[in-house]
Amino acid sequence: MLLGLMLLLCAEMLGLAQHSPGYTLSINTLHTTLHLTARPSWPLEGRSMTLTCETEATSQQLDDQLQFCFFRDDQALDMGCGSDPVLQVPTVWRKDSGSYWCEAKTSAQKVTRSPRIQIQVQGERVPVWNVSLETQPPEGQVQKGKKLVLICLATQGTGHITFSWYKGALGLNLETKTQRSLSANFEIPRVTESDSEKYYCTADNGYGPSVSELVSITVRSPVSRPILTLRVPGAQVFPGDMVELHCEAHGGSPPILYQFYHENVTLGSSSAPSGEGASFNLSLTMEHSGNYSCEADNGLGAQHSEVVTLNITVPVEDREELLASGILEGLLGVLGPTIMALFCCWLKKKIG
Repeated sequence: MLLGLMLLLCAEMLGLAQHSPGYTLSINTLHTTLHLTARPSWPLEGRSMTLTCETEATSQQLDDQLQFCFFRDDQALDMGCGSDPVLQVPTVWRKDSGSYWCEAKTSAQKVTRSPRIQIQVQGERVPVWNVSLETQPPEGQVQKGKKLVLICLATQGTGHITFSWYKGALGLNLETKTQRSLSANFEIPRVTESDSEKYYCTADNGYGPSVSELVSITVRSPVSRPILTLRVPGAQVFPGDMVELHCEAHGGSPPILYQFYHENVTLGSSSAPSGEGASFNLSLTMEHSGNYSCEADNGLGAQHSEVVTLNITVPVEDREELLASGILEGLLGVLGPTIMALFCCWLKKKIG
């Protein structure tokens, strides 16, 4: 019998033998790839975990039955080795976290090992609760062109949490990220007017999403340089006329505060809640001739208008009165000393 097997082997090697239905030869070589998987991939403390050593043959089928062994941090697990590629771990604890791999070997002690995988045992999971959305800068007010940060916060919740951000009532998804944290940020590097909207976020660690309240975002623009207009009743203005100073910035987010100046002295102020211009009325006197300007400010930087000059015309009758008054003052200035000397002489004679 032994001689027959040797002859058959030689014939196979030389390619001369014909197969006989009474004899077969199978040469077993272990050429297989192993992969270790864990279910769940993030096991919970006090719960079970299933390890599976998956094989992927790369050459001929294996006739030998494989023995599977499982390891953690260079030590074999207490369950030992067996023919079952699936290992059920009844209970895992945080101390069981580590680097895991498996190996398969034949009766001829030919061994193949899987790559290592990291398994982190999680503490008992607590659902996400009390989710809120905060903004930076605060109060949802952000200047056009600046960065907006939407911060999604959860008061409690364990494990990996999936955060999502949404825009508008229809809930346009902006971004989703998963991380082991109770907060996560979403940034808009440079906001535009189209980013003025209501936003909300959700957080979920496997128990269903918890939703924040809606937060309104207002994108504000600095004011443009205002224009000062003097509205007068005619081509000339006279003392007693009423003049309207109108200041308006055609760009900028409301509310806008307007200040009015005469020769850099503040006359008054007026607020425009809806962004339109503002006016200031002034009853003129001769002292109101000079330069006027205004300022617009919505909290993002003040802008000043160009200077506008107002000349007040003196009426003819006022000119005559002023002329007579001037002549009288001039005469008194010239004749005053003479009259005083004559008065003193008269008084002296009367006394003497």
